[in-house]
Formats: sequence, structure tokens, C-alpha cells
Amino acid sequence: MKQYRYRIDGADYEVQIENIREGRAAVRVNGIAFDVEMVGSTLVEDQLPDAALVAAAPAAPAAPVATETPAPQGAGEGTPVKAPLPGVVTAVKVQVGQAVKKGDTVVVLEAMKMENNITAESDGTVTGVAVSAGQSVLEGTVLVTIA
Repeated sequence: MKQYRYRIDGADYEVQIENIREGRAAVRVNGIAFDVEMVGSTLVEDQLPDAALVAAAPAAPAAPVATETPAPQGAGEGTPVKAPLPGVVTAVKVQVGQAVKKGDTVVVLEAMKMENNITAESDGTVTGVAVSAGQSVLEGTVLVTIA
């Protein structure tokens, strides 16, 4: 088994590759098991690199898409509001500089076919928005930051 740490858009992920057999990899990301089909890859366990921390390379810029949700602007300074479970962000209800009260909905997260309102844990001002609508997140991913 190989173990890696990845940092993607400021969020840390613990990745364990348990085995690779016949083009399929058994992996765990932050403790969640995945069966990954490796399309077009001939990678085998013996070829996995040894690494402690790998920072994800920035994605190639995509064509602009009209959207009502502002693009993520990074984590910002302050207390992070993290995803309590893996899911898909369906709405970002705040923007940087906006004042929020404890209990205000900051992000709507769809998980297990249910919408979950993720709320501010304290009064303050939003200093960072790290996600956008349509983005998949894992448990523990920083969604917004409030100071």
C-alpha cells in the first residue's frame, strides 16, 4: 500500500492506494473507499512513486461560463467552514466581504440525494470563498472562511 498527501485548492487529502489489479485501483481518499478504473493506464503497484506531499498543478484555464455563483477566491484568513461530508456544492450563498451571523446558510451541499445547508459557525465577515457551484468536495474541504 502506498500513501500520499495531496493539496488541491488549499484542501489537504490523504490518499492511500491499496492495490492495483487489471486496470483497477482500490484507493481511499480521506478514509472513503473508491474503486477507480484506470482508463488508458498501464500503471502497476511497483511503479507507484514514493511521495509525502504532492501539490496539484493548476488546471488549464477553461473558457468562461456565465454563472450566478462567483468563482472561488481561495480560503482567506479566519475560521474555515468545512464540508461535514462529501458531496456536490449546489449553491454558494455568500461572497467575500459579506457579513454573516451564526446560523446563516453559506453553502448548500448535495449529499446522498439530499440538500444540506452548511451554516456559519460564528458571526463575522466572509474573507474567502474556496468553492463554486457544481464542484465536488470531500469531507473536510474548506468551503468558506469567516473572520
